[in-house]
Amino acid sequence: MVTMPTAPIPPIPAHQLLLFLLQVGGLLLLAFVLGRLARRVGLPPLVGELCAGVLVGPSVLLHVAPAVSEWLLPRDPGQQYMLDAVGQFGVLLLIALTGVHMDFGLVRRRGGDALRISVAGIAVPLAAGVGLGLALPGSLVPDTADRPTFALFMGVAMGVSAIPVIARTLMDMKLLHRNVGQLILCAVMVDDIVGWMLLSVVAAMATTGVGAGDVVLPIVWLTVVLLGAGLARRPVAALLRAAQRSPGNGTLVTVVVLMTLLAAAATHAMGLEAVFGAFVAGIVISRSDALDRERIAPLQTMVAAVLAPVFFATAGLRMDLTALADPVVLLTGLGVLAVAVVGKFAGAYLGARLSRLNHWEGLALGAGMNARGVIEVIIAMVGLRLGVLGPEMYTIIVLVAIATSLMAPPILRTAMSRIEHTAEERLRAQAFGVDDGSGSRAV
Repeated sequence: MVTMPTAPIPPIPAHQLLLFLLQVGGLLLLAFVLGRLARRVGLPPLVGELCAGVLVGPSVLLHVAPAVSEWLLPRDPGQQYMLDAVGQFGVLLLIALTGVHMDFGLVRRRGGDALRISVAGIAVPLAAGVGLGLALPGSLVPDTADRPTFALFMGVAMGVSAIPVIARTLMDMKLLHRNVGQLILCAVMVDDIVGWMLLSVVAAMATTGVGAGDVVLPIVWLTVVLLGAGLARRPVAALLRAAQRSPGNGTLVTVVVLMTLLAAAATHAMGLEAVFGAFVAGIVISRSDALDRERIAPLQTMVAAVLAPVFFATAGLRMDLTALADPVVLLTGLGVLAVAVVGKFAGAYLGARLSRLNHWEGLALGAGMNARGVIEVIIAMVGLRLGVLGPEMYTIIVLVAIATSLMAPPILRTAMSRIEHTAEERLRAQAFGVDDGSGSRAV
């Protein structure tokens, strides 16, 4: 039987390629400039990078210069998919690197207290978020989402924390060596792991329904992934050692990226979230104890300086701040922010008191764990892509991510000023090479 040759797939049209290059280049430039400006005035770079997308998106450019907006960002799904693909690639690597830098030795050392704090710190806001999702006006629930799935998704969004934001905040404030700082990191590590698991289950429910069988299957796949991650530890360690024997850093970077993409593809094929697979890949790499983290510095630089800013700028593109002119949306946003803050503070404070920590230590833990930043933005993007969130709720959740991240430093500063240094903290300060709190810097 003779088969006729198929016509070759045509290349990207010249105009479409031009727009793609201008979109990526323009967003990166704006994200870089505004990120640097945000850092200079004491804000997280994430705020500036999101603002880059807000300026170019429907909040500003579409109203100021509609013709330019329609030309630069046409409502063409194919054009938008190209830009989204760059952002998705960046966020997968960002989440994997977050997993790579988790210190499980720290969790083992402070396991009991961290577990109590993290369980309360995610359970209370999770329950509050589910209740909020059931109570919100029906006009803010997309037609593509059923109410139970929407409520569960809101619970996950309220329950998560963001270890990249918290770690950077503690580092900038010279609090990493403090006992409370260490506990915050431990508790948030556990929160992040639980949060990604819950997100994967809720995302699977959003695509398959909420029947009993549809809920069980994602949990089964989740169990398979976790068991596979445990079995993969030694083979991954052997592969990393082999890659590190190659000259230069190229082989190791390639192996880490391949592991991330394959793990993300595997969980995506199971109906779970691709970002969960990337996170698991990072954890497996971290727990193998075979990775020389300094040798993946080129990958970290590329992700932090290029891919992540483009992703956050594309996230800002989907924010429509004009929706806040609607009193219902504005009041809902204030209510969501209040539930997010009170729920996380109450949960962390309860866990701290159960661990026999004092009032100010509980407040410091609440402030640190309340910062949602990067993780909340990623979850909001997942919700928008799945149709669980509409544009209004997406904008609200991203604004909650920004607001809670901005709240952390001043509350931490106030609470930590009332917590005495211990001898253990002073020794840790010497090991970290930071100011020990008495005005002398360790050598």
